[in-house]
Amino acid sequence: MQFLTFALSWLLVRIRSERGQDLIEYAMLSGLIALAIIAVGGLLVFNTAVKDMVEGIGGCIDFKAGGCNPF
Repeated sequence: MQFLTFALSWLLVRIRSERGQDLIEYAMLSGLIALAIIAVGGLLVFNTAVKDMVEGIGGCIDFKAGGCNPF
């Protein structure tokens, strides 16, 4: 019974420590960096498609340009 009490108290101390907080922060930071890399890579790969879409939306906003073709 003493071992069970010791094990539970040890577990509670470990759970309440802030060691896991660092791991979570590093995981979130690496996920954010990965998302930024994917976003930049996507813009580089689809550069012409994004440019055409932005120009088409710009034509819809600027009514003097004439046509509205966002895609």
